[in-house]
Amino acid sequence: MFKLISKVTAALVFVSLALFGSANAKTLKFETHFSAAQPSGEVATQLAKNVEKFSGGSIKVQLFHGASVTGKSAEVWNSARNGIIDCDFTGGAYQTGKNAAFQFAGDIMGGYENPYQQYGFLEFPGAQDAIQGLYNKYGMQFVGWWIPGHESLISSKPIPDIASLKGFKFRSPPGMESEIFNELGAKPIVMDFGEVPTALQTGLIEGADYSNLANNTAGGFYDENPHATYPGFHSMPADHLACNKKVWDGLKAHERGAILAAIEVAGRSITSIIERKNAEAVKELTAKGVGLHDFSTADRLTFRTAAMKAWERWKKKSPEAKALIEMHVAYMKSIGLL
Repeated sequence: MFKLISKVTAALVFVSLALFGSANAKTLKFETHFSAAQPSGEVATQLAKNVEKFSGGSIKVQLFHGASVTGKSAEVWNSARNGIIDCDFTGGAYQTGKNAAFQFAGDIMGGYENPYQQYGFLEFPGAQDAIQGLYNKYGMQFVGWWIPGHESLISSKPIPDIASLKGFKFRSPPGMESEIFNELGAKPIVMDFGEVPTALQTGLIEGADYSNLANNTAGGFYDENPHATYPGFHSMPADHLACNKKVWDGLKAHERGAILAAIEVAGRSITSIIERKNAEAVKELTAKGVGLHDFSTADRLTFRTAAMKAWERWKKKSPEAKALIEMHVAYMKSIGLL
C-alpha cells in the first residue's frame, strides 16, 4: 500500500512540476543558418523539441532556420551577443574577424579524418576550458558541438585532383580556408552561407564550399552544378551551440543541463544521420550522372601540408589561436594523426 501511495504521490508531483514548468516556461530564441528541409535543419528542429522535453517544459525554444532573423550566418553571433536572439546555432569559424582562435574552435581544416576524432578533442586536457575562455571573452557561452562530417565541394566542372583547383572560382567561408586554397592555385571568393544559391545561379562563382553531400543534395545544388568532391577532404566544421552568457547564467541548473543534454544528443544524431544521408545521396547523384571525385592520398597530403603551413601563420594572430593550435597538434599526435 505504501509503495502504491508513493508511486501515486511521485506521479502527482511530477505532473505538478511539469504543469508549473509549462505555465512559467522561458522562451529562448535559437537561430541556425540551415533550412528546415536540410538534414542539419531537421536535427536542429529535434534539438529544440528535446530542450523542452528534457527541461520538463520550463524552456521552450523558438527556432529560426535559414538565418531568417539576422540574414547572414556570420552575424548570428552578434545577434545573440546583443540580445536580439539568445543562442547562435552556426559555427565558431565565422567569428575569425574577432579572434583568429575561433577558426580552431570551429574548422581546423586538413586536420581530422572523421568527426569522432574531433569530438575527442573536447576531452583533451585544457581544450574545453580554452574554448570556453575564448567564448566568454566575447560575451558568449560555448554549449557544445555537433559535427556532421566532411564537406563536399559543389562545382560546375570536374575537380578530380589538386591540379584541377587551379583557377577554380568558388565560394569560401571567412577565415583560413581562402588562404589555403589561394596557395593551391584556386580563386576563393569569401561570401556568406546564404548568398551561395544566387551566386551559383548567376555564374558569379563556378562552385562552392557549402556543406556536406547530404545537405548540398537536399538543397538541389547539384542539379545545375553536376560535380562534387566525395568523400570530402578539406573541411569538417563543427557547428556550435553558443548562448548569450548573461542568458545562460540566468538559467536554472536543470535548464542548463537540459540544453547540454540536447546538444549531446544532437551531436550523436547528426553524425550518424549524415553518414546515412550521404550514402543515399551518392546513390541518387550517381543515377543522375553527377561526378563524384575522390582525391588521392597524395593530393590529400598536399592539402594537409598547405593547411599546416597556414596553422603556423595563424599561431601569430593571437595568443588564444596559438594555444588552441598547439592543443590540436598535441592531441593529433596522441591519437596517431601526426
